[in-house]
Amino acid sequence: MVAICLEYVGNQADAIYIYCSYEPEMYYFDVFYKINGKLVYKHKLNDAVEENEKYDTSENRQEAVLDIGIKNLEEIHKKCTEFGHEMPTEIKLIYDVKQNSLKGQYRYDLVYSNDDELLPDDIFDLWFEEVKKSDIEK
Repeated sequence: MVAICLEYVGNQADAIYIYCSYEPEMYYFDVFYKINGKLVYKHKLNDAVEENEKYDTSENRQEAVLDIGIKNLEEIHKKCTEFGHEMPTEIKLIYDVKQNSLKGQYRYDLVYSNDDELLPDDIFDLWFEEVKKSDIEK
């Protein structure tokens, strides 16, 4: 997961924030980045760089990252099942590119599927805002 997200930005990021979820038969994967000290969604990478430095944020590249992330998540689920472990309902990974350090948080309770209003996108956006707020407070 980290590898494809890092490849998407040509290894040029301060940090990568990967969000994964699995709730009854639904996989979700998305990613946002910190680049040049600025937090950005994957489709807004160019907002964090100079005019002469551009990322390819085409829909095809974004879809490829998401597809590979979902496939990775399905593989994790297979391994959990194979070894008799419960699949996490939520995985939040933070990869510090400069320090080559990975931190993760896992949940096993339902996050959104028992709520008529919440979708995985909402949880992802809430995490983005939470990280953004904590960066401002630093």
